[in-house]
Amino acid sequence: MLYAPFVAGVQIILYAGGIMVLFLFVIMLVNIEKARKEDQFNQQWLVGLAAAIALGALFVMVYVKGRALFPDRAILMPEQANTQQVAVLLYGNYMFTFEIASLLLLVAIIGAVVMAKKRI
Repeated sequence: MLYAPFVAGVQIILYAGGIMVLFLFVIMLVNIEKARKEDQFNQQWLVGLAAAIALGALFVMVYVKGRALFPDRAILMPEQANTQQVAVLLYGNYMFTFEIASLLLLVAIIGAVVMAKKRI
């Protein structure tokens, strides 16, 4: 997607949203009572804590060292102007409409979770 940054960004957002919907369905279908019974056998919190600390340290190191790799002012490429114009329109003129759509999606997700939990 060399000269289509907006399409590339939309594809990433859509795929990330699809993965989040899959996570949501998995959470809805997990049997809570069975998970509580299996909780006593879970002794891997120390490994998880060590991995979280290592990942946090890696993020901090990349943030501190990575700033030197990129210049402060990047040259604006011609294909980036379209993406910036769409962003200005979406988050400027159509911000209220964008927020209403996100609230409707949030209400639909909460409704799906409530309906799925009643059946289990």
